[in-house]
Amino acid sequence: MHENFENETYRKMSKLIKPMGYQQLLDTKQTEQGIKLIKEFFQQNLSTELRLRRVTAPLFVLQGLGINDDLNGVERAVTFPIKDLGDARAEVVHSLAKWKRLSLAEYKIGRGYGIYTDMNAIRADEELDNLHSLYVDQWDWEAVIGREDRTLAFLKNIVERIYAAIRRTEYLVCETYEQIKPFLPEKIHFIHAEELLRMYPTKTPKEREDAICEAYGAVFIIGIGGKLSNGEKHDGRAPDYDDWSTVAENGRKGLNGDILIWYPVLGRSFELSSMGIRVDKDSLLRQLQLEGQENRQQLYFHQQLINGKLPLSIGGGIGQSRLCMVLLHKAHIGEIQASIWPDDMRRECKEMGMPLI
Repeated sequence: MHENFENETYRKMSKLIKPMGYQQLLDTKQTEQGIKLIKEFFQQNLSTELRLRRVTAPLFVLQGLGINDDLNGVERAVTFPIKDLGDARAEVVHSLAKWKRLSLAEYKIGRGYGIYTDMNAIRADEELDNLHSLYVDQWDWEAVIGREDRTLAFLKNIVERIYAAIRRTEYLVCETYEQIKPFLPEKIHFIHAEELLRMYPTKTPKEREDAICEAYGAVFIIGIGGKLSNGEKHDGRAPDYDDWSTVAENGRKGLNGDILIWYPVLGRSFELSSMGIRVDKDSLLRQLQLEGQENRQQLYFHQQLINGKLPLSIGGGIGQSRLCMVLLHKAHIGEIQASIWPDDMRRECKEMGMPLI
């Protein structure tokens, strides 16, 4: 059963994309089978490609340790008191960016190896649309690297290997369901957010993403989180996991980025993954200062990193429902996962042939 609710604000602010002539290529049974196929095949490919072993992850962590991901720094975590801990508060994770790095140290993972896990989260402040849900599911992964691996060339190599695993999964889906045709390009294009700004100076960040993805099909945008030459960020990124302030070998700042594709079903760019080389002590302190968050230095995670108890790493998250949505050619993420949606959205989607689970 799904809880529905009436939402007057939805009618005024809906960002629902309504693709003309949309038709589901798979029925409900085929869709569920396709989800299982994609999840099993892709995670095996990812773990083999990057030498990752599966670990069990928490749904919630204790508040006040600095372990939870702050995302853009404004999203509220879902919290609750724990009776047997004197009502100490726990919070549902936003993602596991910092928890994974602590786990690398705990499991004593060696250089060139890593971990992955099924991350499930609740993001109560999401604006609900075709791509965004209250419920978030990702393959979160993290791998140990050496000091000499903290380069843009190394980051690009990892991106290419992840993208190759995505394309192999697309091939399997198309072989299984002949009505689904492949659309992902063979290569992924790399571009820095500053270069993208110079190409499209009058466009918003989202419009720039649409333009570059439509031109190349698959793009990795480098340098997410730091301010560009216009004084604005391409997008937000917390200051204490990805390294977005280090000057890379191309002379621009940033050792992180997002994997995006052009999604013809919706006629827009579509983010599949955010990832990056993680902060070391120097870039952590620099980014906390840039963001005016020096007080976070005293939190547990930050002290572990500052005191050299955590390995250097690279990591990211890859949306599970999003990947299934793209490879099964669905128009709404609610066709893949069960969540809560405004009644108006659920009704409109059903009328357009994209019923929400």
